[in-house]
Amino acid sequence: MQEQATFQSHKMLFFNTFAFTACFAVWMLNGVLVTYLAANQIYDWGPVEIGWLMGIPVLTGAIFRLPAGILTDKFGGKPIFIGLLFICAVPMYLLSYADSFWFFAACSFGFGLAGASFSVGIAFTSIWYPRNKQGMALGIFGAGNAGAAFTTLLAPTMLNRLTDNGSYIDGWRELPIMYAALLVAMGVIFLFFTTNKKPASHNKPVREMLKPLTNVRVWRFGLYYFLVFGCFVAFSQWLVPYFVNVYYMPLVTAGILAALFSFPSGIIRALGGWMSDTWGARKVMYWVLGSSVIISMALSVPKMEVYSTGQGIMAKASGTVTSVTDSAITLGDRVYPLKVKTTGFEDLDEEMLVFPTKESWQESVVEVGQEVQKKELLAKGVTRIYFQANVWIFAVMVVVLGSIWGIGKAAVYKHIPDYFPDEVGVVGGMVGVLGGLGGFVCPIIFGYLLEWTGLWTSAWMFMFAVSFICLAWMHKSIMKQIELPFDLESKFSNLLRAGGNEFLAPLLTWNEKLSVGVEEIDNQHKHMMHLINDIDETVKSGGAYLQLAPSIGELVSYARMHFGNEEKLLKLNQCPDFEAHRHNHIMLLKELTDLQKKAESASMDQFKELMSILKLWFPGHILGVDKKHADYLLNKT
Repeated sequence: MQEQATFQSHKMLFFNTFAFTACFAVWMLNGVLVTYLAANQIYDWGPVEIGWLMGIPVLTGAIFRLPAGILTDKFGGKPIFIGLLFICAVPMYLLSYADSFWFFAACSFGFGLAGASFSVGIAFTSIWYPRNKQGMALGIFGAGNAGAAFTTLLAPTMLNRLTDNGSYIDGWRELPIMYAALLVAMGVIFLFFTTNKKPASHNKPVREMLKPLTNVRVWRFGLYYFLVFGCFVAFSQWLVPYFVNVYYMPLVTAGILAALFSFPSGIIRALGGWMSDTWGARKVMYWVLGSSVIISMALSVPKMEVYSTGQGIMAKASGTVTSVTDSAITLGDRVYPLKVKTTGFEDLDEEMLVFPTKESWQESVVEVGQEVQKKELLAKGVTRIYFQANVWIFAVMVVVLGSIWGIGKAAVYKHIPDYFPDEVGVVGGMVGVLGGLGGFVCPIIFGYLLEWTGLWTSAWMFMFAVSFICLAWMHKSIMKQIELPFDLESKFSNLLRAGGNEFLAPLLTWNEKLSVGVEEIDNQHKHMMHLINDIDETVKSGGAYLQLAPSIGELVSYARMHFGNEEKLLKLNQCPDFEAHRHNHIMLLKELTDLQKKAESASMDQFKELMSILKLWFPGHILGVDKKHADYLLNKT
C-alpha cells in the first residue's frame, strides 16, 4: 500500500476516474435508449421488457465485479482496465445492428461488462494512497458515477439530432457507434498514460484471497451498497420513463431531470469520502440510511383524488323547488346558497403542492317543480382530498435523495481498506457485485410492481422497505457490539444509589495522548477499552460469572480482529520489530483465552489479576508500541 500520496497517485486517480466515468456513461445507456425506442413505438416493449433491458447491463457489470477485482489484485489495474474497455466496445458497436428484443438483450449483456470497471478502479486507486487518504481518494474516483448524468442529459438530445426529430428513426443506430468509439479512445489513453501497480498480496492463491468473503460484515456492507449504489443505478434509468409517464414530460426534459438526480450524486461522493475520513463511516451511514427512510416514505405517497360525503343542505320548510343553479336552490320564497367547486384537476396539477389539499362543494339532488318536505335533502355535500407533489418539488426531493446516496456510497467503501487492507479488490468486488445486483433487479421489480399495483410510486415503497431493513440491521449490529447487558446496568444503578462511587471509576480512560493518528485504529482501541471496562465493572460488582464468559469471549473476538488488521498492515509495510509486536498480541490473547475457558470456575482473584494486567498492558502497548509503528507508517517515504 502506498504510504504517501504523490503526483503519480493523483495522476492515476485522474485517469481511473476518467475511465470509470466513460464506462458508467456506457453502462447507463439503455435507460435513455430503451425508453426512446419504446416511446416511439420502434419496438413493442411493455414495462417488464423495458425493466429487463435496463437491468441486463447492470447484471453483467455486477456478476463480473468479483472476478475483475480478483484479476486486479493479481495483475494490477492497468491491463484489466484496458482489456475491459476494448472488450465492451465490441458489443456496444454491434448494438447498432439490433433488430429484436433478444439481439438487444445479448448486446446489452456484453457492454454491461463496463460496470465491472468499478471494482477494478477501487482496487487500483486504493493501492496508490495511504489509509488516511483513501476515503477522499475513493470518493473522488466514485464521482465517475456522474457518467450516468452525462448519458441522461446528452443522449436524448443526441437521439433527436441523429433521428432529425423523429423523421429518420433509424438514426438512433449511430448512438451506440459513438459510445463504442468513446470506449476505444479511453482504452488507448489508458494504455499510454498510466502505470501498472500490483498489491503485495498478488501472489496469494485464489482460495486464500476469497477467505474474507466468509465474514458477515462483507455481506452487510453489500446490502448497504445494494441500496445506495444499486438503487441509484436503477433510478438513474427508471426516472426517465417515470417523468415521461407520471408528469407527461418530453423525453429530453425527462432526461435533464434524471440527470439532476445522477450528476450531484456522483460529484458529492467525494464529499462523502471526506466526511467518512473526518467523522467516521458509521456516523455517516446512520445519517444516510435514516434520511433514505424518511425521503423514500414521503415519495411513496401516490397521486390521490379521494372523494367523501361532505356537509349537505336540508329544507327548512316544505315547498316547491322553483329554481336550481350551480350556486343556489330556490324553494318557495327561500334561497339556499350552494358551495361551488372552484378548482379543477388540471389546475391542481399546476400548483406547487407539498401536502394534500382539501376542497368541499355541494351538488343539487332536486329538480325544478319538485315538492319537498321539511328536512328533506336539497343538496349533497362532496369533499375531495387531492395530492400529487408538483414535478419540481418531486425533482428536488429526488435530487436530495440521490445526493445522500452518493455520500453513502463513499461511506460504505471507506470501511473496506480499513477492515480488509490486503483484499480490497476481492472484498470491494463482492460488495460491488451485491450493489450492482440492486441495479439489475430493481428495474425488473419496479416493472412488476407497476403491473401489479398500477402505481408508479410502488418503486418508492420498495425503497422505503430496503432502507428500513438496512438501518435496522446496522443498528442491531452496532448495539450488539456496544450495548451493556440490562441486568449489569441495573446492578450499577443500584450501586450508584447506594453511594458506591468507587465502583463506578472506569479501569481505563481514553485521552488524546493515546491517539495513534489513525481514526479507525483509535476507534478500535476505544471499543476495546469499552469492553475491558465492562468486564472490570462486572468484577467490581461482586462477580456475575454468567456474564463474564461471554464478555471475555466478545473481547477475545474483537481483539483478534483488531490485532489481525494491525499485523497485516505492519507486515505489509515491513515495520521494524514486527515480530515483537506480534508476540505482545499473542501473549495477551493467551491470557484472555485461558481465563475464558475456565470463567465459570475461576476465582475472583484471577479475574482481578487479569484486570490489573490489562490496566498496565493496554495503555503501555499503545504508547510504547502502537504509536511507534503508527508514526513509522505515517512518516515513511
